[in-house]
Amino acid sequence: MYTVDFLPEELRLRAAAAVDKPASCGADIDVSGYVHDPEHDPVMPYEQLAAEQAEVLAGAGFEVRSEDDRAASFLQVNHHISHCNPGREGVEVMSTRAALERFAGLPEYWWRAVSVDADKYTARAALGFDNGYFIRALPGVSSRVPVQACMFMSSEKVLQNVHNIIIVEEGADLQIISGCATSKHLKSGLHLGITEFYVKKNARLTFTMIHNWAEDVVTRPRSVAHVDEGGVFVSNYICMKKVRDLQMYPTAFLRGAGATARFNSIVAAPAGSHLDLGSRVELSHPGCRAEIISRTVSFGGDIIARGHLIGSDPGVKAHLECHGLMLSEKGLIHAVPELEGRVSGVEMSHEAAVGRIAPEEVEYLMARGLNEDEAVSTIVRGFLSVAIEGLPASLQRDLDDLMAAGKHGGM
Repeated sequence: MYTVDFLPEELRLRAAAAVDKPASCGADIDVSGYVHDPEHDPVMPYEQLAAEQAEVLAGAGFEVRSEDDRAASFLQVNHHISHCNPGREGVEVMSTRAALERFAGLPEYWWRAVSVDADKYTARAALGFDNGYFIRALPGVSSRVPVQACMFMSSEKVLQNVHNIIIVEEGADLQIISGCATSKHLKSGLHLGITEFYVKKNARLTFTMIHNWAEDVVTRPRSVAHVDEGGVFVSNYICMKKVRDLQMYPTAFLRGAGATARFNSIVAAPAGSHLDLGSRVELSHPGCRAEIISRTVSFGGDIIARGHLIGSDPGVKAHLECHGLMLSEKGLIHAVPELEGRVSGVEMSHEAAVGRIAPEEVEYLMARGLNEDEAVSTIVRGFLSVAIEGLPASLQRDLDDLMAAGKHGGM
């Protein structure tokens, strides 16, 4: 029998055997250098936290001043739930622990998409499980405004283990803005995040993740989506601030005819950042479609931009596009596009490019009255201006302002 404090025995043994298993890519992180002590975790009242950290939270897409344009809200600070507004009828929002208690351990979803023994980070997230959010849209429900959720770290050198489960039932349409952020005073921490997505038949999920970490934070998200027949999964990822080390490779499995997945990423790496990220989609049924689009800018940081499309059914169509812009003499952008056709009849393509701003483009804008910084900033904004499907207008304006503030790594 499952309890909220212990994994089923089989999963516990698999996790215990994998606590030292290195990830397939990314730097190996010494987890023991971080603090995981939920019993002595100081809990700040939500009202005080919201007042002191409103600007930081807003930078991760979490609005504390008014929830009128949100279907529901969820905020976890370190290891504990600070705020949960379950929101409107037809959308369920609660902590993952509460969902495990309410739904008898969620046997159809708990560790079904992500493997508990995939690497040392999944294993430790399982064995040291803190909490996370559970979000479900009921069958046929269409939410016109997004659910907002945020993982926040407030203690120095904290280790945060979260496990999120998102279910969009048949025919439902759900938008989620999920952010990660740190206190203004925090410099260092480690975030291990598991997210399992389940998009049912003819359902649609638009999931926007915004990272607003501190400069010495390390993060290891592990995400997998299962998309059923006719389902649509849209993942938008935005990271415009310095973070020490990030490695993630979210995967979508298209498990029914006509299923679709789209990954959009907008990433900037100031000096001192190392980002190893990408997306993978497996298309295994008739009529499946996929698109992976990434825009990366290095201001002296290192970016490895991966993309992997796997076609194993005739007639599937997919496209991969990785574009990088170098704005410093130092730094790195390494584009790694992969196409894997396993049967004849698949139609997959990729486009990858890494370069610098052409001097004539800057000169052209300067001739029309802009100084050099303004000209470069205008070009960068245009490069990063990717139309992100499903992004609320208010968040799109915030993103535009964030890009406008970025001049030579000033993001």
